Amino acid sequence: MEKAKPVPPKVIFFDVNETLLDLTAMRSSVGEALGGRNELLPLWFSTMLHHSLVDSTTQRFHTFGEIGVASLLMVAEIEGISLTQEQAKTAIVTPLRSLPPHADVRSGLQALKDKGYTLVSLTNSSNQGVYTQFKNADLLEFFEHRLSVEDINLYKPDLRTYAWAAEKMGIKPEDAMLVAAHGWDIAGAKQAGWQAAFIARPGKVLYPLAIAPDYNVNDLNELVEMLPKQ
Repeated sequence: MEKAKPVPPKVIFFDVNETLLDLTAMRSSVGEALGGRNELLPLWFSTMLHHSLVDSTTQRFHTFGEIGVASLLMVAEIEGISLTQEQAKTAIVTPLRSLPPHADVRSGLQALKDKGYTLVSLTNSSNQGVYTQFKNADLLEFFEHRLSVEDINLYKPDLRTYAWAAEKMGIKPEDAMLVAAHGWDIAGAKQAGWQAAFIARPGKVLYPLAIAPDYNVNDLNELVEMLPKQ
């Protein structure tokens, strides 16, 4: 028997990079910075995520962009690739500001708003960074609020980040839903008592040891079909 779906959320929170925005352009520029060695991209991203959590657990904070640059320099040093800080910054920051949305995003977000849902972004990126991304991707109109870990100096998937976001919106954890393409983000949201929907973007899988998400979909429009009107 299929597990019953939870009560519809009061607020739907969205991760941004890869969930809503297509990172293909940034992957290309980072790969070029690493001498065309695109096989190093997963190492760079995991190094960046790892050290964002190092900041959280050691009670320090740098922006995700700063950690991304530092991580790219680390990977380059490990692999013996010559790379300056300015080159690393250009490879990450320039394309990150103008990433396009995935093909399903605009229609999916509009359909969720039409169904009466409150949409909020919740990102490890900076406030200015996500504003610029949404402005360039023409997504600003869909979101009632944009929340950044920059305001509490704690990166997802720290459970305190989800607790803060729910409190910020004045709702209980069970009334929040996270939509994300990252298994680690889904793991954090579920452990924090949230509902969660995993979007299986290319190359993305769930963490098998985490609590399973409430919804597992291929794109945002599929999620829309599964959620009732408010």
